[in-house]
Amino acid sequence: MPFFVMAIALTLACAAPAAAQDTLTNVIVVRGEAIVRRAPDVAMITVAVETRAPSPRDAQRQNGDRMTAVIKRMTDSGIVRESLRTIGVRLDQDFDFANGRRTPKGFVARSTLEVTVADVSRAGEIADAAVQAGATAIDGIGFALKDRAAAEREALRLAVADAKGRADAAASGAGRSIDRIVRIDDERAVEPPRPVPMARAGLAAAPMTAESVEPGVVEVRASVVLTASMR
Repeated sequence: MPFFVMAIALTLACAAPAAAQDTLTNVIVVRGEAIVRRAPDVAMITVAVETRAPSPRDAQRQNGDRMTAVIKRMTDSGIVRESLRTIGVRLDQDFDFANGRRTPKGFVARSTLEVTVADVSRAGEIADAAVQAGATAIDGIGFALKDRAAAEREALRLAVADAKGRADAAASGAGRSIDRIVRIDDERAVEPPRPVPMARAGLAAAPMTAESVEPGVVEVRASVVLTASMR
């Protein structure tokens, strides 16, 4: 009886590594990638107003007055209020630095507004209107897609197709073929809109136009890891 039990134990111990080895040699793991390029259909303009004054109250008041004028120009230009969003407000003391000494010289107030423009061809026009209304800087113009989810799904579909093609090629090179797909991992990465750096308002003697702002294309990337068994 003890001999019989020992024989079974030895058989199982030998079979386990063999099964694990068989699983490893019958699985292939590949990466698939895809890029979908689309023309952007929405623009985000970051507009800033910076004011300086001897007192913090005056700096804030002047800043509020100028930003109010910018917002009014935006709505007068056809931008709905829902497309305007304050994304930053700061108030700092300003200093002069001379001979290793720091001397207070007033206060700096800065507020930042994000303007969403549904018609990308008007991005230059709207940015110029903001400067003419009192904005002291255009911090950037970013371009995006209104329905980014659709482009992401298309990129994901193409990435899976790329992975399947790679798996088929790798299996064929080894004299095997794909039996079934065991797992697909989506390695999604969030890509924010890339801003187009713009000049300070003090350099904006020449107005920005549709021709001076080039939206280019929006790239949506997808990457997957596919695991498949071979036969």
